[in-house]
Amino acid sequence: MQEFAWWQHSVIYEIYPRSFQDSSGDGVGDLNGILERLDYLVHLGIDAVWISPIYPSPMADFGYDVADYCGIDPLFGTMEEFDRLLAEVHRSGLKMILDFVPNHTSDQHPWFLESRSSRDNPKRDWYLWRDEPNNWLSHFGGSTWERDNATGQYYCHSFLKQQPDLNWRNSAVKAAMFDTLRFWLQKGVDGFRVDVMWLMIKDDQFRDNPPNPGYRMGQPSHHRLLAVFNSDRPEVHELVREMRAVVDEFPQRVLIGEIYLPVPQLMTYYGLDLKGANLPFNFQLLQCGWSADAVAQAISDYHGAIPEGAWPNWVLGNHDQPRIATRVGPRQARVAVMLLLTLPGTLTMYYGEEIGMTNVPIAAGKVQDPAEKNEPGLGLGRDPERTPMPWDGTASAGFTTGAPWLPLGDDYKTVNVAALGQDPRSILQLYRKLIGLRRGRPTLVNGKLQSVAAENGVLRFVRIGTNDRILVLLNMGMDVAQITLDGGTVLASTGLDREGETVSGTLDLKSGDGLAIDLP
Repeated sequence: MQEFAWWQHSVIYEIYPRSFQDSSGDGVGDLNGILERLDYLVHLGIDAVWISPIYPSPMADFGYDVADYCGIDPLFGTMEEFDRLLAEVHRSGLKMILDFVPNHTSDQHPWFLESRSSRDNPKRDWYLWRDEPNNWLSHFGGSTWERDNATGQYYCHSFLKQQPDLNWRNSAVKAAMFDTLRFWLQKGVDGFRVDVMWLMIKDDQFRDNPPNPGYRMGQPSHHRLLAVFNSDRPEVHELVREMRAVVDEFPQRVLIGEIYLPVPQLMTYYGLDLKGANLPFNFQLLQCGWSADAVAQAISDYHGAIPEGAWPNWVLGNHDQPRIATRVGPRQARVAVMLLLTLPGTLTMYYGEEIGMTNVPIAAGKVQDPAEKNEPGLGLGRDPERTPMPWDGTASAGFTTGAPWLPLGDDYKTVNVAALGQDPRSILQLYRKLIGLRRGRPTLVNGKLQSVAAENGVLRFVRIGTNDRILVLLNMGMDVAQITLDGGTVLASTGLDREGETVSGTLDLKSGDGLAIDLP
């Protein structure tokens, strides 16, 4: 795998820093907490950590409202502590990816404070101001436009009113934001995950969006309109290309784009001549139904659309989506592990997936997420998948000595790192086994993906390398399935109970069973 960039054969581990490990006792995770758990990450076998925003912020949206792109919020620590963490991450043989939030700032950012101070302020055009609002809708409910009483105009915010959108058509904005990228790259950060990449440019005529004929009651309110003029604008691709050029000024760095779009549009973010995002995040496994037929179709559609020379990637979960073990149940969560870790390309996992963490119900009085507060009852709240990591069965699960900022799951005394680390067949051990297998068998990273098919609830595909072939069988159905094969040796099983077994002829696969088989 030496001929590939580090990120091409990586398993990336997303850390939501508020919830990973608290070192100070205030109930909120921090940078020193991540440092305390580095040995765990190394033992897990991952290659890179992606850390959600740690910049100074009023925390209206928990760090996605940035007040200073070149600092560290005191809640998480200091710049000196960040530098120490980065050095230790690298010393441990890992890479570090930071979140970059370019679509909007906090309304407390000095740029916006200047911009809203008067209509003729030099930074007025750094944001999107209008005399009259159009019909664009915020992702967090209500209009995209907020009236500023002092100047009598409206400013655009795709999310909270405390998150005004930057005007990326302004060359000074581009220059300032690209300098923030260089600030972190010069420190040695290995790349960025770019928040809402597809939203960064808006229609220069501010035309109204058309109604969505497919909208149904109970969906998020912003789905009432088709976001034709405030998302996925053609001009965004030149901006992504310029952003990639900044990252490419530094050797061996990666640019990852958060993009929730159908596959054909997603592929355009690789850019002409593959000079866009190195990895436009592939969320197909987050969005498709959980069945062999649906997943086979999602895999085939995605791989059939990748531009020649582009690198694939797969994601099972993140800080905005229900946890995989909640979506599919504990047995199928093990199938999902094997699916993710036997697909080609770069893989991203979310903290806690490796111990089978599930969404934690949040009582109304303990809701933190503005998405739930603004539109209650629609299931938009992201708190349930952002709860603290349970490290052991003691009070506060070893996460903090104080009161956790979000509640722990009721099952934390059994579903925790310490307990599952002692169980030789736990999902944690399955993750470790499969990550190790992937590292030792390059075919699982860069081998061809062939023969993707679904039959009787079983998903199957073959990975083909220079000198080996690996068959993957995953029973995603409810019933026992019979599979016929010529023969092979089991490399890994979802039950961690069949490694080394020779299989041939008719094979029974129970629901939730999965096998990776070395073919002769």
